[in-house]
Amino acid sequence: MAVDLVRAQSKFDNEPEAARMLIAQAHAGTKAAIAELRNLARGIHPAILSDRGLDAALSGLAARAPIRVDVSVELGERPPAAVESIAYFIVAETLTNMAKHSGATEASVTVVRDHRGVVVDVWDNGIGGAVVCPGGGLSGLADRAATIDGVLVLHSPVGGPTLLRAELPCEW
Repeated sequence: MAVDLVRAQSKFDNEPEAARMLIAQAHAGTKAAIAELRNLARGIHPAILSDRGLDAALSGLAARAPIRVDVSVELGERPPAAVESIAYFIVAETLTNMAKHSGATEASVTVVRDHRGVVVDVWDNGIGGAVVCPGGGLSGLADRAATIDGVLVLHSPVGGPTLLRAELPCEW
């Protein structure tokens, strides 16, 4: 990508069409690299998740949040590693988005087992108005849940509050 951009820069004044093509090529390379990094990140999870489970890992996320986040995990037994990993990353990304955009002063994370699998709820008292749009972070979370036939449901009216629910099917 860097080579394409340097070449584009040298052609910018004398060969603008060639420069455009090199920039487009660098852009495509960047998008491919980002996709590869996302796929890699899906396979990586923190040691605390492997060692101590979802409750400890989510409590660690909550402790690092800029506002108070209450965590409740009631599963009985540990779900499969893939389900734990997806639940963890959904909560991590949702708390990050909340801290950046919601203006919330409090939040909660609840994880329970139901007859189909694991249900993860992340709630905040922020301004609401969150939407799932193609290519956005929430769309990425929905894609991550879909890898195991899970679904993501968002309720975020303008004025708040926001509730994001991930329903992750699994068998113990």
